[in-house]
Amino acid sequence: MSDLTLSIARQRPLDPPDEITKLRQQATMHRMTYADGHRGWLVTGYAAARAVLADPRFSNRPEKMHPPIPQRVGFQRKDFRVPPGFFLRTDPPEHTRYRRLLTGQFTVRRMKLLEPRIAEITNACLDDMEAAGGPVDLVQAFALPIPSLVICELLGVPYEDRARFHEDAKVIVNLESKPEEALEALGRTMAYLHGLIQRKRKEPDDDLLSGLIEGGELGDDELTGVGFLLLVAGHETTANMLGLGTYALLTNPDQLAAMRDDPSVVDNGVEELLRYLTIIHLGPFRVALEDLEIEGNLIKAGETVALHLPTVNRDPSRFPGGDTLDVTRPASGHVTFGHGIHQCLGQQLAREEMRIAFPALLRRFPGLRLAVTPEEVPMRSDMSIYGVHRLPVTW
Repeated sequence: MSDLTLSIARQRPLDPPDEITKLRQQATMHRMTYADGHRGWLVTGYAAARAVLADPRFSNRPEKMHPPIPQRVGFQRKDFRVPPGFFLRTDPPEHTRYRRLLTGQFTVRRMKLLEPRIAEITNACLDDMEAAGGPVDLVQAFALPIPSLVICELLGVPYEDRARFHEDAKVIVNLESKPEEALEALGRTMAYLHGLIQRKRKEPDDDLLSGLIEGGELGDDELTGVGFLLLVAGHETTANMLGLGTYALLTNPDQLAAMRDDPSVVDNGVEELLRYLTIIHLGPFRVALEDLEIEGNLIKAGETVALHLPTVNRDPSRFPGGDTLDVTRPASGHVTFGHGIHQCLGQQLAREEMRIAFPALLRRFPGLRLAVTPEEVPMRSDMSIYGVHRLPVTW
């Protein structure tokens, strides 16, 4: 078995780190040294990853875990205490309670009802791009505003306030942020949402946060935590998929042509981009609550397990030829949205946004191309959610 540290440095922008890929070719699980010297595990195999994510003998609470890399921001520190409502970092039965309250808000049917509004927002962004003329930064003109406006409307957050949480979100997910900087950014966003929730108690509207307030099961602090997770995850993840996904298509023109010209390819193409790119490139992490065995490996109680999803999603035992982007490949079953009880709550919303946005962009601007060389596009290697910082394009 290997004894390694966790690297996120990529030799090629669309591929996992070479050393992690080589490990996957040797075995599905590896001994790993964490930043504080703790010896835990790294999972690079598909079946092993699903087994860990589905096993209730693992905890998702950060105070039980060891920090994966030295510069990781405050949310992976062992002294970080999960605020009320941060259901993503809780275990049953606490997690079950929050999940039950929220699951009905993100059903496939409800997300389908949002299609006309998502299309309207998308077309408005494209109209503005067309009027401005190229070149533009596709992140600021297209990839970021679409999911931001959708999640703001869904939650009932005034879109004109977006600048404050966009900037704080950058600090929170920046791997180079000092812990105190990340926690200050968290505090500012939480304070803003707490004030918003208090206003909604007095003047409710037809939005998700107002509905949760009316339900009466959550206090203001819990509603603030829930709102924070949905707001940040709702724009950060999809925005980076739209930006990085467009970069991937522009650098693979045959795949771009298929997504642009064949409507029957789009749904599967979105799944393939999710699998191939896997923007969650650090974690998730779990800690064993008791001694247990995964694929013949003894994981002892208290040991932290890191899953490297970009490599897991290219495991040839599940995705033959998975190191190549192929929008016609059957890509269902990927673990980009996780697996088990913590599987991403907003995955259907993300899918709807991408299914609408990618073909709309490519068909409006059939000559879309990078305005710089591929090597000049700044990648988000310094962020816990991968993507592109900027994407200069023209047409």
